[in-house]
Amino acid sequence: MKNRLPLLMALLTCTIFATNISWSQAIYEDERYVPETDPLVLEKLEKWQDLKFGLLMHWGPYSQWGIVESWSICPEEYGWCERTKGSNPENYFAYKKEYEDLQKTFNPTGFDPEKWAKAAKHAGMKYVVFTTKHHDGFSMFDTKYTDYKITGPETPFSTHPKANVTKEIFDAFRAQNFWAGAYFSKPDWHMPAYWDPYYPPRDRNVNYEPESKPEKWQEFVDFTHNQILELLTDYGKVDILWLDGGWVAKKTASTISSWYDRQMKNNKTGYLKTRNINQDIKMDELVEKAREKQPGLIVVDRAVHGKNQNYLTPENRVPEKPLPYPWESCIIAGGGWSYSFNAKYMSGREAVHTLVDIVAKGGNLLLNIAPSPKGEWDQGAYQLLEEIGDWMEINSEAIYGTRSMAPYKFDNVCITSKPDGSVYLVYLVEKGQDSLPNEIVFPDYHPKGKTRASILGFSSRIKSKKSEKGVVFEIPDGLKPKLLKTKAFVIKIK
Repeated sequence: MKNRLPLLMALLTCTIFATNISWSQAIYEDERYVPETDPLVLEKLEKWQDLKFGLLMHWGPYSQWGIVESWSICPEEYGWCERTKGSNPENYFAYKKEYEDLQKTFNPTGFDPEKWAKAAKHAGMKYVVFTTKHHDGFSMFDTKYTDYKITGPETPFSTHPKANVTKEIFDAFRAQNFWAGAYFSKPDWHMPAYWDPYYPPRDRNVNYEPESKPEKWQEFVDFTHNQILELLTDYGKVDILWLDGGWVAKKTASTISSWYDRQMKNNKTGYLKTRNINQDIKMDELVEKAREKQPGLIVVDRAVHGKNQNYLTPENRVPEKPLPYPWESCIIAGGGWSYSFNAKYMSGREAVHTLVDIVAKGGNLLLNIAPSPKGEWDQGAYQLLEEIGDWMEINSEAIYGTRSMAPYKFDNVCITSKPDGSVYLVYLVEKGQDSLPNEIVFPDYHPKGKTRASILGFSSRIKSKKSEKGVVFEIPDGLKPKLLKTKAFVIKIK
């Protein structure tokens, strides 16, 4: 085995990854979770699980083209990597230069984070995660380690009083009592110590072998650590460090072999499309330094198994069942992760039902809204948040501070509960539904003593009775027309 290991490593390093887009987004329902041991982080994680609803924003110069963030400069063949803009998309190097030159026309003079924060607060959101840097390497903060940034001399917006948009966003949202989260991409396709200009990029990975150029790789590690520590030093209280680019991680012979076995098992096309390279970013060391700056900091090293992934992040989907660890579904509100011209937003009903479904399974919802090239949100985004907020004003008691309760859902009714014994049945009213049942039976629910029940938003109690099947709640005929006009209504049981 000792003689075969170098050969195995070489073969695995050179293999190309499967078209299944999710090697870095493992099937979260089955993902192993390594619990945190830092008491400050554990306390903060518990509080984070009470927040339930957050805002994610992808924003950068790419918004001017209305394309998917970063990926079109990555030489891979997935649909989201297609080059559809620019004057010469057939020429990769010309395209990449034109893409990076978007910095020179990025001037979002309509930027008004206070307006965003107020709308998000009305919707009931409690924390914000902002893309301080995506894979393309453009920094949306005033870093001193690169000029490829929102405050760089070639960026027109750099002379604006609010040019340091990360600071402005964090300040505006903290003023509305939000937690602040910094999205940060570990890979950086602009940084010469990651994509060395001497070599053409091959895929999303570093384009040289880190082991063969340790000084260059150390330059990249230092650059990454320095930028993250800037964010944790100069931007006030940061609650969440949300790291993307799970392929940038330490790998050993055993983890590469495990990765290879999984790709071969899931491969549908007969070939692999991305190399699996040991890209040790020294995450343990970074997290230690980060928490010296921000004690109790929640770190989300996405899709990297280990103790630095404090909660898991299913992407644009909701797990089928409750998960036994902290988790958050990041979901697109409309268009794509980045700004899309003429984006169609989900309905308020769909958003409320998604939030309820996630919360009933013990998770949080991180809803993505992408600002425009002018630094504005679409009216559709504001309308969506207003509808969610109108519902939350009446029913948020069934959302905040709750936990999953078996069986978590029956028929079209979701269940949440609180430590004080309160239980909430959230009845999801479907679009076009024209009638409600006379009774709702909560199966296998057998509480001790008397049961009091009411519908949130209405002062009178509703009748209930115990049976062998569970507890039966009567829906008053007089309330049915009003309840049918809601997106969902809540029966509170105490």
